[in-house]
Amino acid sequence: MAKKLAFITGGNRGLGFQTALELKDVAKVVIGARELASGEQAVEKLRAAGADADVLQFDVTQPASHQAAFDYFNTHYGRLDILVNNAGIAGGTFPGTGPEHSAADVPMALLHKVFETNFFSQVALTQALLPLIRKSSAGRIVNLSSILGSLTLQATPGSPIYDAKSFAYDASKSALNAFTIHLAYELRNTNIKVNSAHPGWVKTDMGGSQAPMELEEGGKTSFALATLPNDGPTGGYFHLGKALPW
Repeated sequence: MAKKLAFITGGNRGLGFQTALELKDVAKVVIGARELASGEQAVEKLRAAGADADVLQFDVTQPASHQAAFDYFNTHYGRLDILVNNAGIAGGTFPGTGPEHSAADVPMALLHKVFETNFFSQVALTQALLPLIRKSSAGRIVNLSSILGSLTLQATPGSPIYDAKSFAYDASKSALNAFTIHLAYELRNTNIKVNSAHPGWVKTDMGGSQAPMELEEGGKTSFALATLPNDGPTGGYFHLGKALPW
């Protein structure tokens, strides 16, 4: 059986790199990296680990990059099986008390920047690549969300994240979750599955050294959703196999 073909944005480090590593036995992985040199270094490590890997210089916020990604996959493969929308920004430090965390004080420029990266660009890229995903025998779209985007848990006193609010970031992930629900509904009668992944609080540049989860565990949710069987779920919000409340 031919390997799947996967595109992972922000795949040169952190959770994106770990997801590429997890997929190495089931898919050819193409990672998107803003800096080509960094991406090439990551590909060398992936190949050393046994992966069939390539890199695209890619900036999720640039429409030209979306078109370039479409042209690459369309020209070389004529399809795309797995899209992992992994690239994203925090908008501030975690934990933190700056204005980026406050709904009352968040600078509009920062809010626009976070939404541009974490939401608008994710939607635009997915729309650009969807014609190729439709050509897959089993398309899978994984949107890297966060438990911090759960409106239910954010609104519930005593929940694990009730006091962990960062407005710009959290709101962008809630919006991304809405995209998951709506796109999955539109594609419900196709062979494409769309899900949101909460990787966990992982030791990455964004998560910080105080995070309780190691990187190896952080890539497992994205891997599972990227390789769902035909009877797997769609339109869901998961962490390590367990559904999260919206």
